[in-house]
Amino acid sequence: MHLGKVGIWSLAFTHGDRAEARDAATELEELGYGAVWLGGNPGGNPRADLVTASVVLSATSRIAVATGCVSIWDRPPEQLAATYHALPERQRNRLLVGLGVSHAEIAGRYRDPYHALRSYLEALDAAAPPLPSTARIIGAHGPQMTRLAAARTKGVHPYLVSPAHTAWARSTLGEGPLLALEQTVIPHTDAETARATARAMLAPYLRLRNYRSAWLRGGFAVEDLSGGGSDRLIDELFAWGKPDEIAARLTEHHRAGADHIAVQVVTETVGAFARQAWRDLAPELLAA
Repeated sequence: MHLGKVGIWSLAFTHGDRAEARDAATELEELGYGAVWLGGNPGGNPRADLVTASVVLSATSRIAVATGCVSIWDRPPEQLAATYHALPERQRNRLLVGLGVSHAEIAGRYRDPYHALRSYLEALDAAAPPLPSTARIIGAHGPQMTRLAAARTKGVHPYLVSPAHTAWARSTLGEGPLLALEQTVIPHTDAETARATARAMLAPYLRLRNYRSAWLRGGFAVEDLSGGGSDRLIDELFAWGKPDEIAARLTEHHRAGADHIAVQVVTETVGAFARQAWRDLAPELLAA
């Protein structure tokens, strides 16, 4: 499986029309992106799963497909492994199963997330047949989860992070594991408009303890997390501006140790395919 340096992360593949999802995935492959990430959201989505992945895989021939992420509370490990192995081998070879522990504010059965995830990975190993460690990645931000991912999976898929976090994650992972982060993008050159758009997108995440803890641990202050997020927080977590300015942020992440960057273009409507933006950004992003 080769993800390339840049892919596209989108809620449209899990919230939008499936016929367009097929067509959009085909175009992303033709544009040269390395991966399609099937976006979840803070509230979770039952379509961020391997059934949706199969739809996208069947419409393409080369591009990798990843889930970002399947909640461990929603899918029993034996069921997930069986669904994975029910896919044709040619599809499994391009599939990366992203797993996450969700959030206490959302998941009704949320408990001791580190030990729950470790047990879940052990159950995937014990399934008959197992879901290979090289075909799974963890949505991790903290040190315990990051080290667990390095030991038991292909790597980590952090979300809404700064280049400084990328450098920390690489030093924690070491040189081997995959560091495939999500970078949220707003292709708008006006600072006031771009930051307002970012704050609207960030609002539900600011209420989640796991994200707040990660940002505070990463050097932001409590004040940065109030009032919709300070300009400093917004400018570190979001890339906005012209395509070359957005590409410069990707270069920062790559230099900090990222192997792959999953670009999420913010749209006004959840489930909208940002196809024109993906086209416009491709020349700069794929050269970053």
